[in-house]
Amino acid sequence: MTSYSSSLALMMSILVLRDVSAGNFYQDFDITWGDGRAKILDNGDLLTLSLDKASGSGFQSKNEFLFGKIDMQLKLVPGNSAGTVTAYYLSSQGPTHDEIDFEFLGNLSGDPYILHTNVFSQGKGNREQQFYLWFDPTADFHTYSILWNPQSIIFSVDGTPIREFKNSESIGVPYPKSQPMRIYSSLWNADDWATRGGLVKADWSQAPFTASYRNFNANACVWSSGSSSCSSNSPPSTSSHAWLNEELDRTGQERLKWVQKNYMIYNYCTDAKRFPQGFPPECTINSTS
Repeated sequence: MTSYSSSLALMMSILVLRDVSAGNFYQDFDITWGDGRAKILDNGDLLTLSLDKASGSGFQSKNEFLFGKIDMQLKLVPGNSAGTVTAYYLSSQGPTHDEIDFEFLGNLSGDPYILHTNVFSQGKGNREQQFYLWFDPTADFHTYSILWNPQSIIFSVDGTPIREFKNSESIGVPYPKSQPMRIYSSLWNADDWATRGGLVKADWSQAPFTASYRNFNANACVWSSGSSSCSSNSPPSTSSHAWLNEELDRTGQERLKWVQKNYMIYNYCTDAKRFPQGFPPECTINSTS
């Protein structure tokens, strides 16, 4: 089996913007809901979210970003996690919001998690791709990354790209490029749909369910008071901003195809029943075949 790291990930790992880098949960995030179910531990190095029958919990970043590479290590709810969803995403606000989603759909013990991805632009989503993972995401921490630049959005797991959403404005598809987004995460009860379409409900005797987070890192342009920290005084060609022009190299493209061939379980761009009048236009550009 091929190595899970890629040259893209290696290149990205050495790029550090002075604006934001490896962080501390106390400094970088606010717990926003859950009435004590979300906890920051280990002097700000660890954050846990928990869910019981009464409530889930969540947090959001203090900063807003307009483009960046965001890394977070997660260890998901172990055991019987059916009915639970752990969401980790970027989002702006309002009816025409932009959003870049990782959602982890729980399952019965021994059955695999489903990693659900989506991209919203100008309030329109319905761009779901779903994957199984090639490891147990509850046994240890793994790194889930979003690279968002003007050319494309790349979802990666442990440095391996699993999805690319290219800028398709040339064919009339809106692209997230003008609305700053915060990072959000939550653990919540979605047993009306999350596991086998809602057929399998949460087993509350197993509660509280807990997901853990560590090693947040953002090489990103912080948006504040109407301007970006990635100023024109530091052009994209400089090494600190190289991710602004990053694209998948040949190795990254091969890894992407490997994941999509072996681990993708749903792709809206191949769902003919859902789109009887023809697939969305971006599907021609985002195809890996």
